[in-house]
Amino acid sequence: MQEIKFNLYLCKPIKNFSKTLIYLIMNVLRTDIDAVNAKLTVQIAKTDCNEDLEKELRSYKKKANIPGFRPGMVPMGMIKKMYGKYALVNIINQKISDSLYQYIKDNDLQILGEPLPNEEEQKEINLDTDESFEYVFDIALAPEINVTLDKKTKITYYDIEVSTEMIDNQVKSYTGRFGSYESAENAEEKDMIKGSVKETNGSIEVADAVLCPAYMKDKEQAALFVGAKKADKIAFSPKKAYEDNEAEIAAFLKIKKDEVKNISDNFEFTINEITRYKESEIDQSLFDKVFGENSVKDENEFREKIKENIKESLKSNSEYKFALDAKAALTKKLDKVVFPEAFLKRWVLATNKNMSEETLEKDFPSMLTELKWQVVCDKVAKENEIKIEENDVIEQAKIATKAQFAQYGMMNIPDDVLDNYAKETLKKEDARKRLLEKALEDKILAAIKSAVKVEEKSISIDDFGKLFEEKK
Repeated sequence: MQEIKFNLYLCKPIKNFSKTLIYLIMNVLRTDIDAVNAKLTVQIAKTDCNEDLEKELRSYKKKANIPGFRPGMVPMGMIKKMYGKYALVNIINQKISDSLYQYIKDNDLQILGEPLPNEEEQKEINLDTDESFEYVFDIALAPEINVTLDKKTKITYYDIEVSTEMIDNQVKSYTGRFGSYESAENAEEKDMIKGSVKETNGSIEVADAVLCPAYMKDKEQAALFVGAKKADKIAFSPKKAYEDNEAEIAAFLKIKKDEVKNISDNFEFTINEITRYKESEIDQSLFDKVFGENSVKDENEFREKIKENIKESLKSNSEYKFALDAKAALTKKLDKVVFPEAFLKRWVLATNKNMSEETLEKDFPSMLTELKWQVVCDKVAKENEIKIEENDVIEQAKIATKAQFAQYGMMNIPDDVLDNYAKETLKKEDARKRLLEKALEDKILAAIKSAVKVEEKSISIDDFGKLFEEKK
């Protein structure tokens, strides 16, 4: 589903609604249609545009490049004839935009989406003869909601258990990542074997060839190398070993791909060196590499530290599930609240040119749920006076950076390195916006969590995954 975010101007709700109630402030006339739909009629006198129009045309006159006239010397009459209507339309559009924005701001309107041109009451505009211009817009008013956050609302928080298997797997990952290469006498399947290879009855010869039996597709060919020693000569067929994979064979023999079809099945590989990767021992050296020097003293502490890190990494999963359940519980409270659905569908189609009406009808229920959640979040933020400071965004960037390093097993990142990475991340506008939204969401969820009754439940990682399968 395409993600649609409704623009929310969340201010004071409209009260004492009346169908006949009409407001007139400055040049904007407001007529309420019902509790969630209204019209704004913007009236602009032509004389109010004269000063701006003259200024705009003088700017065109300075820049105009017309054959037969020096720059800046084109007659104003010609400029008006060529650019007058274009300039007037731009000025009117700007005045309309300014008037609508100012009206919404001055009247603390809570609107959804953006004003849309009225399709029924808009009169035809004649820029030549009309002395004033009137434009009619439809707006959607956010309904007044009353979402009570108290201990009567129960939401489960799933605390994911860290199993012994999860710890064992992470230990295995570390011993593999921090292992080392060593020389071996007899080759095993996963060893790296270096040597020279030559075609028995041909011209191909490579002095520094490298292969690994485990990477060979043909297991019989791979078995020829297992158990071999240095200086052994192995007769084999690269074409069989790599099952005629031209790219792999060409790379191994250092020839062009189109030359592979001409090679024979008879090659000889002379082993010069056998290298084996040995996993790290579970000792102080490994502890220091993973968590920093002397941070962990023995294997028990090592495993406990790993458990803490896994627990911390799983926390985001628990928070995500809590957010989904909070959204479901709180938006359900708005089931009977009327939203301006017809207007919102118009707005989505008007602002998303690639969306069809069929797709909109299919996705709109989910979009409406997201809108309800936005309304709930804004209400929680206002009632709890939640604000986002620069430090909140920086901390969010550091959390994200730390998680990225952790994916590569880098757990002990100095604070100054985290700070630098976070600052670089925040220089990107999209990243800053995403982190700001995450910081706000975290604070809103924290406020919800403190207000409702949270029932904690321990759960295995497998059972936690099944919670999402049940939703499908």
